[in-house]
Amino acid sequence: MKKTDLMTNDQKGLAPSIILLFAITSGLAVANVYFAQPLLDLIAHSLDIPASSIGIVVTMTQIGYALGLLFIVPLGDLLNRKRLIIGQMLLLILALVVTGLASNLWLFLSAMTIVGCMAVVVQVLVAYTAVLANAEQRGQAIGIVTSGVVLGILLARLFSGAVADLVGWRAVYYFSAILIFLMSILLLYVMPKYQDQQTSHSYIKLISSAFHLLLTEKTLQVRGILALLIFASFSVLWSAMVLPLSTEPFLLSHTQIGLFGLAGMFGALAATKAGKWADQGIEQKVTGFSLILLIISWMAIGSLYISLIMLIIGVVILDFAVQAVHVTNQSLIFATNSHAQSRLVGIYMFFYSIGSALGAITATSVYVLWGWKAVSSLGMVFSIIAFIFWWVTKPKQ
Repeated sequence: MKKTDLMTNDQKGLAPSIILLFAITSGLAVANVYFAQPLLDLIAHSLDIPASSIGIVVTMTQIGYALGLLFIVPLGDLLNRKRLIIGQMLLLILALVVTGLASNLWLFLSAMTIVGCMAVVVQVLVAYTAVLANAEQRGQAIGIVTSGVVLGILLARLFSGAVADLVGWRAVYYFSAILIFLMSILLLYVMPKYQDQQTSHSYIKLISSAFHLLLTEKTLQVRGILALLIFASFSVLWSAMVLPLSTEPFLLSHTQIGLFGLAGMFGALAATKAGKWADQGIEQKVTGFSLILLIISWMAIGSLYISLIMLIIGVVILDFAVQAVHVTNQSLIFATNSHAQSRLVGIYMFFYSIGSALGAITATSVYVLWGWKAVSSLGMVFSIIAFIFWWVTKPKQ
């Protein structure tokens, strides 16, 4: 990788090598938020957590993520982004080590909350991508980096399941700390040194301005609520799926459960062009079509006890739909204000985090009380509400 390949300018935009590097880094970082999902039964047994309450692990991580989105990501509009990114990654490494060492529930949950808070480095990278890319490539570049995020989320389950089956769940966090350390060294040397027009606000005014954007930018409001709903649906599936699959009649290992992430990966990869479609001005059609697919996916997912093949089909469709809407959302909100990219993505992803936390805590409770059919109905309800909301708020032709 040549030094000249890494630089950007207004004419050339963002180099493909840097887009790829940002995508890989984003995937590795965000995976830490999702490692626990296929391991919930192991963690519950190790730390004496009741099955009906195990969703608290995912919820606390998402709360940490939400706090980071509100109070750390906006710093990208105030501080040097390269230093901010490296600093967050180093703190993430420390939190991962503590997570692996935790011997009681409260230390574990505290460490996971910090892991979530520092994992928002992903959104600093997404905002930096939007800053470095030129107008013609912005949607496509965001789509590629966001695909790295989604792949990290999905492959996290395979990685953590395989490692846990071999050497235990704690090793998952130790291995991740090593990978993040190696990536931080690489970024330190090759990340572009680019100083864009940053705000002169103080930190307090910066945070206040982020909330002002929420109150004044209709696109951010609408797309934020859509993100909350689609990721609530997404989290319902991935937080509860381990519970039926690890028991009779399936009795799948954690590695086998993690393989379902590969099925989702195909759906996520297929949606990488959503950003390019948004650049072409068909974002409303992409959103509507994807939300219909999201509703349909739950029909297949609800057939788990009839056929695992139907579950796999549902996973692929769901991940395509969620990724397509997510990429389209970000392309649209980044176009609203070129000087507030970090604040925009921070507020937008706050909705995502709340939706993920809501889906996780409700899905595990619903499964224990009423079983998988009720979980599938819950996911479909979130999806239908998302479609109705989009239909009511979409611009009139």
